[in-house]
Amino acid sequence: MARLGVGIGWRPEIAEAVERLEGLDWVEVVAENVCPGHLPESLLRLRERGVRIVPHGVSLGLGGADRPDAGKLAALGERAVALGAPLVSEHIAFVRTSSPVLEAGHLLPVPRTRDALDVLCENVRIAQDALPVPLALENIAALVSWPGEELSEGRFLTELVERTGVRLLIDVANLHTNRVNRGEDPAAVLDAIPLEALAYVHVAGGVERDGVWHDTHAHPVPPVVLDVLARLRERVDPPGVLLERDDDFPAEAELAGELERIRAVVAGAGGSKAVRESAVVREEAPEPVAEAVRTRVGLGQAALLSALVAGTPVPEGFDRQRVRIQARALAAKRASVVAKVAPELPGILGGPEAYRTAFLRYARRRPMTAGYRRDALEFAEHLLIQDLPEDPAARRRLTAWWRERTGARPPGRIVRWARALVGRAA
Repeated sequence: MARLGVGIGWRPEIAEAVERLEGLDWVEVVAENVCPGHLPESLLRLRERGVRIVPHGVSLGLGGADRPDAGKLAALGERAVALGAPLVSEHIAFVRTSSPVLEAGHLLPVPRTRDALDVLCENVRIAQDALPVPLALENIAALVSWPGEELSEGRFLTELVERTGVRLLIDVANLHTNRVNRGEDPAAVLDAIPLEALAYVHVAGGVERDGVWHDTHAHPVPPVVLDVLARLRERVDPPGVLLERDDDFPAEAELAGELERIRAVVAGAGGSKAVRESAVVREEAPEPVAEAVRTRVGLGQAALLSALVAGTPVPEGFDRQRVRIQARALAAKRASVVAKVAPELPGILGGPEAYRTAFLRYARRRPMTAGYRRDALEFAEHLLIQDLPEDPAARRRLTAWWRERTGARPPGRIVRWARALVGRAA
């Protein structure tokens, strides 16, 4: 098991600050945000200094009912090779459904059932066989709980490790999130899971609003999260610990201070148990998962995701209020990410508030079916079909923006009229 030390999530917005941080052992980069043939100069400089780099995927959806996409696996493996990574990481989550075709744009919890565990284990084995380096999987934060779950979080993770030999990336901020949102005791999870499978640890900030903890990665790490890290440290000497920050980036001195607080916890007493490579063993391959099992898992995930992004009824057994909160959070995240990948849109539409209002209105009836860049183009086309924005100059700018990125002519008046009628009928 690679000894990583203490690191930070590399993001373009703080690239220069990350390079100046003293005592930095390693960084983690969102795999989908880098291209193997065109790595950012900052990452190249860090690698030349001996700073290890770990790619962290967010789009595989290994907890989904479908088998992993071979292209996405190949892309993740290419990034691992290009970065000289000792391992790659992903999440225990589903992010899309294929029937209907829907994208969450977010990590959603897998039901802790035998069926879902069978599907996850088979998907993990497929991923392991395709990747050139070991794989670690992260526990996620969740707002909603599935009805009829058969396993605790600790038991679910333990059986996943026992059956696949996969490493664990334990996010202590997510353990705290699930304590607030789902009543799950972090200590019970830490006591139950095989810490010899620990690859590394995530630490991040969040905020509580109206009794719900939001894992924002945009706030300072609170003492309660550092307390969970300390409880983990009492049990094991973690191979690596990483600070995540994805938005509202603070001053460089504040980032350095957070790293120092994390180092202080990691250096604390306890944790004499060290992670051992030989302790992670993959079982012999079981029989393939029956298609009927994948279908059952897929139907449940499609019902939940449809309720979250397409406005269909909340499936029986779910907390309706929590599903509504999650749906609003997904729409808000979608609007924010589209504004980041297409930063011209708020300016064309009259500012951030006007953009957000228009996008959320669009999102209520148009769930995402591909990535965020495709979503931005479809949003622009949706506006143009309706002869929006009303200001002719803004509409011309939006038309030019759309044409530049699609290489196509904007819909003609008759096509716009027909599509508008279809949209209203839907």
